[in-house]
Amino acid sequence: MTTRRTIPIASKAQRVTYSCEKCPAYCCTYPLIEVGKRDIARIARHFELSYEQAEERFTKYDKEEKVRALRHRADEHFGTACQFLHRETRRCTIYEARPGACRDYPNGSSCGYYDFLKFEREHQGDEEFIATTNA
Repeated sequence: MTTRRTIPIASKAQRVTYSCEKCPAYCCTYPLIEVGKRDIARIARHFELSYEQAEERFTKYDKEEKVRALRHRADEHFGTACQFLHRETRRCTIYEARPGACRDYPNGSSCGYYDFLKFEREHQGDEEFIATTNA
């Protein structure tokens, strides 16, 4: 028997006020995107790999935080970004298998990054402007 999760319809107070489609994926550039065993297993299934292969290939152990995190790769805008971020489209390449931290983000009806981006784009008079962290 399959159980279904019902996602409630957002009330007016909970309506989302951001659009990930208009963002260059700031959240994917967090230096530490923590993953748990369920996340690694989900990614392993997505790529038809063993858990161990997925853990080795896609994660690293952060000794300071004592957690597993997604690996990063070079990014033209922010120095580094999650290895699953498509460099041109700025979208997740494993969206259906993305980790819980990514599924939960931003955990509210608004996103601070999106608010910042909207402000900067209005200030610059450029709808395509990307505020970067590189000097």
